[in-house]
Amino acid sequence: MRYDAAQKSLEISVRAYTDDLEKGLSLANDNRRFVLRNDDQNNSYLEQYLRKHFALAGPDRRLRAFQYIGKEEEADATWLYLEVPFSGNPEGWVLRHDLLMETFDDQVNMVNVKWGEERKTYLFKKSQSVQAL
Repeated sequence: MRYDAAQKSLEISVRAYTDDLEKGLSLANDNRRFVLRNDDQNNSYLEQYLRKHFALAGPDRRLRAFQYIGKEEEADATWLYLEVPFSGNPEGWVLRHDLLMETFDDQVNMVNVKWGEERKTYLFKKSQSVQAL
């Protein structure tokens, strides 16, 4: 996650192993088979899956909607791109990131946040899928 002060938005890049993401999508969609490629027709499924497993809330605990920008295939991984309108500072904001945790019991998601010169890393796991930024 990176804050873009000029655009007043959080730019979010999520990297997941493609085969793991395909399995997660399959389980979320009645075991339908998914093959993720740059030119596939799966963006609506990915966006729906992300909305269920990735959420950002402000200090008032209201969820902030993100815009799904798209995806990009890279060797054995898939990058998913999101953007959230954002102004102010991150104090009091909360992130839920339980992507693939329903698929893999030992899933750990790492989030790197860059806010100006400040950088922080957060680890999300099944027992700790929501954290204050």
